[in-house]
Amino acid sequence: MRVVIGYGLAVICSYLTGAVLISQGNISRITDLGFEITLTQRLDSAGHDIMNMYSIYLPLIAIALLIAFVVAAQVIRHLPHLRLIGYILAGFVGMIAIHVVLKQVVGISGIAPARTLAGLFAQGVAGALGGYCFYWITQQVGSDQAER
Repeated sequence: MRVVIGYGLAVICSYLTGAVLISQGNISRITDLGFEITLTQRLDSAGHDIMNMYSIYLPLIAIALLIAFVVAAQVIRHLPHLRLIGYILAGFVGMIAIHVVLKQVVGISGIAPARTLAGLFAQGVAGALGGYCFYWITQQVGSDQAER
Protein backbone atom coordinates (compact mmCIF):
# COMPACT_ATOMS: atom_id res chain seq x y z
CA MET A 1 0.00 0.00 0.00
CA ARG A 2 2.92 2.37 0.68
CA VAL A 3 4.09 1.96 -2.89
CA VAL A 4 0.71 3.06 -4.24
CA ILE A 5 0.53 6.01 -1.84
CA GLY A 6 4.15 6.90 -2.54
CA TYR A 7 3.54 6.82 -6.27
CA GLY A 8 0.42 8.98 -6.00
CA LEU A 9 2.16 11.54 -3.81
CA ALA A 10 5.22 11.53 -6.09
CA VAL A 11 2.98 12.32 -9.07
CA ILE A 12 1.24 15.11 -7.15
CA CYS A 13 4.56 16.53 -5.90
CA SER A 14 6.04 16.50 -9.41
CA TYR A 15 2.90 18.02 -10.89
CA LEU A 16 2.67 20.85 -8.36
CA THR A 17 6.37 21.65 -8.60
CA GLY A 18 6.40 21.36 -12.38
CA ALA A 19 3.33 23.57 -12.81
CA VAL A 20 4.76 26.27 -10.52
CA LEU A 21 8.09 26.17 -12.36
CA ILE A 22 6.28 26.47 -15.70
CA SER A 23 4.33 29.43 -14.39
CA GLN A 24 7.44 31.18 -13.13
CA GLY A 25 9.30 30.39 -16.36
CA ASN A 26 6.57 32.09 -18.35
CA ILE A 27 6.64 35.08 -15.99
CA SER A 28 10.41 35.28 -16.42
CA ARG A 29 9.89 35.89 -20.13
CA ILE A 30 7.47 38.70 -19.34
CA THR A 31 9.87 40.36 -16.90
CA ASP A 32 12.62 40.08 -19.55
CA LEU A 33 10.48 42.44 -21.63
CA GLY A 34 10.62 45.01 -18.85
CA PHE A 35 7.26 44.44 -17.20
CA GLU A 36 7.04 44.36 -13.43
CA ILE A 37 5.23 41.42 -11.89
CA THR A 38 4.08 41.54 -8.28
CA LEU A 39 4.24 38.63 -5.85
CA THR A 40 0.44 38.47 -5.94
CA GLN A 41 0.50 38.16 -9.73
CA ARG A 42 3.12 35.41 -9.48
CA LEU A 43 1.00 33.50 -6.97
CA ASP A 44 -2.15 34.00 -9.05
CA SER A 45 -0.34 32.72 -12.13
CA ALA A 46 0.97 29.67 -10.28
CA GLY A 47 -2.49 28.91 -8.90
CA HIS A 48 -4.02 29.31 -12.36
CA ASP A 49 -1.52 26.89 -13.91
CA ILE A 50 -1.99 24.34 -11.12
CA MET A 51 -5.76 24.44 -11.52
CA ASN A 52 -5.79 24.37 -15.32
CA MET A 53 -2.97 22.07 -16.43
CA TYR A 54 -4.10 18.95 -14.59
CA SER A 55 -6.19 17.48 -17.40
CA ILE A 56 -3.22 17.18 -19.76
CA TYR A 57 -0.02 17.49 -17.76
CA LEU A 58 -0.96 15.39 -14.73
CA PRO A 59 -1.68 12.21 -16.78
CA LEU A 60 1.58 12.66 -18.69
CA ILE A 61 3.48 12.91 -15.41
CA ALA A 62 1.66 9.87 -14.03
CA ILE A 63 2.63 7.77 -17.05
CA ALA A 64 6.22 9.03 -17.15
CA LEU A 65 6.80 8.38 -13.45
CA LEU A 66 5.16 4.96 -13.59
CA ILE A 67 7.52 3.88 -16.36
CA ALA A 68 10.52 5.54 -14.69
CA PHE A 69 9.86 4.01 -11.27
CA VAL A 70 9.28 0.52 -12.69
CA VAL A 71 12.60 0.69 -14.55
CA ALA A 72 14.34 2.08 -11.47
CA ALA A 73 12.88 -0.71 -9.31
CA GLN A 74 14.39 -3.30 -11.64
CA VAL A 75 17.84 -1.72 -11.31
CA ILE A 76 17.47 -1.21 -7.57
CA ARG A 77 16.55 -4.86 -7.12
CA HIS A 78 20.12 -5.70 -8.15
CA LEU A 79 21.75 -2.63 -6.58
CA PRO A 80 19.73 -1.84 -3.43
CA HIS A 81 22.33 0.58 -2.10
CA LEU A 82 21.41 2.91 -5.00
CA ARG A 83 17.76 3.18 -3.98
CA LEU A 84 17.79 6.89 -3.12
CA ILE A 85 19.70 8.06 -6.17
CA GLY A 86 17.82 5.57 -8.36
CA TYR A 87 14.39 7.01 -7.65
CA ILE A 88 15.60 10.60 -7.78
CA LEU A 89 17.21 10.01 -11.18
CA ALA A 90 14.17 8.10 -12.39
CA GLY A 91 11.92 11.05 -11.59
CA PHE A 92 14.35 13.48 -13.18
CA VAL A 93 14.66 11.48 -16.40
CA GLY A 94 10.94 10.70 -16.51
CA MET A 95 9.97 14.36 -16.44
CA ILE A 96 12.52 15.33 -19.06
CA ALA A 97 11.39 12.43 -21.23
CA ILE A 98 7.87 13.89 -21.39
CA HIS A 99 9.13 16.98 -23.17
CA VAL A 100 11.73 15.27 -25.36
CA VAL A 101 9.30 12.57 -26.51
CA LEU A 102 6.54 15.10 -27.26
CA LYS A 103 8.96 17.17 -29.31
CA GLN A 104 10.24 14.15 -31.24
CA VAL A 105 6.92 12.37 -31.79
CA VAL A 106 4.44 15.22 -32.16
CA GLY A 107 6.87 17.94 -33.20
CA ILE A 108 5.75 20.45 -30.60
CA SER A 109 6.93 21.75 -27.27
CA GLY A 110 3.67 22.21 -25.47
CA ILE A 111 5.26 23.97 -22.52
CA ALA A 112 7.18 27.10 -23.47
CA PRO A 113 9.69 27.18 -20.59
CA ALA A 114 10.72 23.58 -21.37
CA ARG A 115 12.00 24.78 -24.76
CA THR A 116 15.10 26.11 -23.02
CA LEU A 117 17.75 24.02 -21.32
CA ALA A 118 17.09 25.76 -18.01
CA GLY A 119 13.33 25.17 -18.29
CA LEU A 120 13.84 21.53 -19.23
CA PHE A 121 16.22 21.11 -16.30
CA ALA A 122 13.64 22.72 -13.99
CA GLN A 123 11.08 20.13 -15.07
CA GLY A 124 13.66 17.44 -14.33
CA VAL A 125 14.09 18.89 -10.85
CA ALA A 126 10.31 18.64 -10.36
CA GLY A 127 10.55 14.94 -11.24
CA ALA A 128 13.55 14.48 -8.96
CA LEU A 129 11.50 15.88 -6.07
CA GLY A 130 8.78 13.40 -6.92
CA GLY A 131 11.37 10.62 -6.99
CA TYR A 132 12.61 11.66 -3.57
CA CYS A 133 9.03 11.74 -2.29
CA PHE A 134 8.52 8.18 -3.56
CA TYR A 135 11.78 7.04 -1.97
CA TRP A 136 10.94 8.67 1.37
CA ILE A 137 7.42 7.30 1.61
CA THR A 138 8.37 3.79 0.52
CA GLN A 139 11.66 3.46 2.39
CA GLN A 140 10.00 1.56 5.24
CA VAL A 141 8.81 -1.02 2.70
CA GLY A 142 12.43 -1.54 1.67
CA SER A 143 13.65 -2.01 5.24
CA ASP A 144 10.73 -4.38 6.00
CA GLN A 145 11.70 -6.55 3.06
CA ALA A 146 15.36 -6.56 4.10
CA GLU A 147 14.38 -7.90 7.52
CA ARG A 148 12.49 -10.84 6.02
